Amino acid sequence: MTHAAVVPVLTIDGPSGSGKGTVSALVAERLGWRLLDSGALYRAVGYAAGMAGLDLSDADAMARCAQGTKIQFRSGEAGGGTRVLVNGHDATDELRTETAGAAASAIASMPSVRQALVALQLGFRRPPGLVADGRDMGTVIFPDAAFKVFLTASAAERAKRRYKQLKEKGLSVTLAGLQREIEARDSRDASRAVAPLRPADDAVLVDTTGMPIDEVVAKVLAVVQS
Repeated sequence: MTHAAVVPVLTIDGPSGSGKGTVSALVAERLGWRLLDSGALYRAVGYAAGMAGLDLSDADAMARCAQGTKIQFRSGEAGGGTRVLVNGHDATDELRTETAGAAASAIASMPSVRQALVALQLGFRRPPGLVADGRDMGTVIFPDAAFKVFLTASAAERAKRRYKQLKEKGLSVTLAGLQREIEARDSRDASRAVAPLRPADDAVLVDTTGMPIDEVVAKVLAVVQS
């Protein structure tokens, strides 16, 4: 049995819309490593709490929900990406909504919720390697990771990306509204008392503003291959 500490980890942190989800999935595929989408865990807990009618501001209730929610990741059909099951229900599409993102951001500021999910996240560190996507992967969850990247982009750029994604799904959104939401979430994530959003001291910073996705992937792979 391989000791977890010797399994290589690449952490890819950054704010919402920086491209870390897409980049992490592509890099993990190229390396043949496992993938941890930590944001999906918080979205899943928020979703489960909403389905149970719980108060998202009740830290104790949220911690119990985090401990009791069964979260599974499964490969979708060909080209369908990873599906996320929450208590046996495929909630992948629901977890991609702005509502789920806002709920995740709200409960992620609660120390008890973060602590409840630590062991689950550490359990993803298995051979041959792990690409961990999130906001505190390199600073809190895997501080000993051999490879760390922090992706960023301007709020305007990230709003445009999100707007395009949501319009393609037929959702009614405004670019200005999305930018306000993104800026508010950035402020909330960066100022929270526990695990604030910030680059690890030893992370490589990559500004993805105006950069094609294949170029971002190449820059991240270079960090590992160097």
